[in-house]
Amino acid sequence: MMSLKHFWTKKTLVGLGLGQFLSLLITSTGFSSSELSNRGINAPTSQSFLNYVLLTVVYGSVMLYKRQALKAKWYYYVVLGLVDVEANYLVVKAYQYSSITSVMLLDCWSIPSVMLLTFIFLKTKYRFRKIAGVIVCVAGLVMVIFSDVHAGDRSGGRDPRKGDLLVIAGATLYAISNVSEEFLVKNANTVELMSFLGLFGAIISAIQISIIERNELKSIHWTAGAAFPFFGFSLAMFLFYSFVPVLLKTSGSTMLNLSLLTSDMWAVIIRIFAYHEKVDWMYFLAFAAVAVGLVIYSGGDKEEDRHQCTAGVGDEDAGRSKHFYEEAGFDNINRGAIAGSSKTGNTSKHDCITSGERSETIENKNTGKDVQWKKS
Repeated sequence: MMSLKHFWTKKTLVGLGLGQFLSLLITSTGFSSSELSNRGINAPTSQSFLNYVLLTVVYGSVMLYKRQALKAKWYYYVVLGLVDVEANYLVVKAYQYSSITSVMLLDCWSIPSVMLLTFIFLKTKYRFRKIAGVIVCVAGLVMVIFSDVHAGDRSGGRDPRKGDLLVIAGATLYAISNVSEEFLVKNANTVELMSFLGLFGAIISAIQISIIERNELKSIHWTAGAAFPFFGFSLAMFLFYSFVPVLLKTSGSTMLNLSLLTSDMWAVIIRIFAYHEKVDWMYFLAFAAVAVGLVIYSGGDKEEDRHQCTAGVGDEDAGRSKHFYEEAGFDNINRGAIAGSSKTGNTSKHDCITSGERSETIENKNTGKDVQWKKS
């Protein structure tokens, strides 16, 4: 039986806290996009373009200063940039054709997609406790859907089928993007990932803007009221992209997608206190369910690490994880943010390896003694 002390590890608390910080950033981008839409500005690719430029300038400068060699092929980042840009575009575009209820429900498709992709390509093994946490989180979000129906939100949109296909495609691309970033951040380098994702994301966005949103940008009347949410969106996205690799490295892409489920409920809380709106009571029950699911999924990582240690030093998954982190190398930018979470795991891993080496040495000595006895 897992004790409460082993459940609330530093890694658990860091994962939960960072996940909710990222969820609040996504909530702020939603309010920024809503404000821009109310002002008649509908240019989702243009909003993301500035974020990619910031990533290129900031992380590209760090990469040039370090003069570090590439650890992954450049064309991997081209594909990742294309997937990321189109995922953002498709999900935002879906709101024009389908209801908010449908988009929220179908956006959950990214969670099983991420779990399937990490299981196939990253060889991630999910225990029953983590699967139970995912089920509780999704059940909480389903409560939000029923709350919307109970409140009378039955608008189907002008083309629900097209909107549903767009959001399913966008959620699938989000899953591919998240899993690819998790793989690259463990095998390559965080600064390299952000630099090239920003570079190729900006190039692809610029091409798409020139084809799709050129006339929309010309018609925008730029005022302080329009510029503030536009640049606020870009700043929030820049912070989101900067901290996502930290959560991917410590907790994985499934934890990231589960954490982002709370963004809709944070939006409800903001509407209650900032705009004094009334919401259905099921929202609060749903928020509690998602919070419990996140705790179930992320809790007890230290206990699992100890079980893996006692299972044997030659465990294939432990060796692969160790190889990932040796190749990645923690960047100076992210060390401070995850030092607390990684210190415990590294210490236990060191103890496990040390004990294994000690037993191997004793065994070799005994073998040597046996050989000498036989010779005599």
